[in-house]
Amino acid sequence: MSARTEIQGFAGQAGRIDCAIDWPADTPRGWALVLHPHPLQGGARDNKVVTTISRACVQHGLVAVRPNFRGVGASEGEFDRARGETQDMLALVEQIRAQYPEWANAAWALAGFSFGTAVAARTYAGLADAGDTALPSALMLMGAAVQRFQDSEVAVPADTLMVHGEQDEVVPLSETLDWARPRDVPVVVVPGASHFFHGKLLVLRALVQARLKVALD
Repeated sequence: MSARTEIQGFAGQAGRIDCAIDWPADTPRGWALVLHPHPLQGGARDNKVVTTISRACVQHGLVAVRPNFRGVGASEGEFDRARGETQDMLALVEQIRAQYPEWANAAWALAGFSFGTAVAARTYAGLADAGDTALPSALMLMGAAVQRFQDSEVAVPADTLMVHGEQDEVVPLSETLDWARPRDVPVVVVPGASHFFHGKLLVLRALVQARLKVALD
């Protein structure tokens, strides 16, 4: 659990981006941006997969930033199929670095669940295309739905952590394998897991912790 959680507002292209920020008990070693599932299907920053990832990050000494996408909670704007949401996240990364300069060159992680993976992957690609010198140390995509919201080619690093449920009823495993195959990105399959990883959140947390240990330690 985090030592404390605070709410902060940042500026996106469509208005306020409402964020929950989970702080570790000790001095942060970096930060993480954790993105939630589909806004039109009940997705929000308090989703259990999102909070599981966030807790793993906090336990690893990272400050976890959990924004609500456009139209969710107190965030302004309307759903934009990952296009506007990506621009919002690029703006959020810039503002986080400006507000917390000690994190500007610190290690950080970028993670998403379901629709959030599309925004996370596009955000990573946007930073890379812009020549950002502080790309995420770890990109983590859970229950990936990148292919469903991809307008152009999205490149991700070879060490991207992709975790998918064997029995995902929302995004079939075959769909994620089809997306990962040409990119040579391995996919970790959790046996018996559904899209929301019911009963498998501890497994998911352990996978996130293991990836962070490799990336940050």
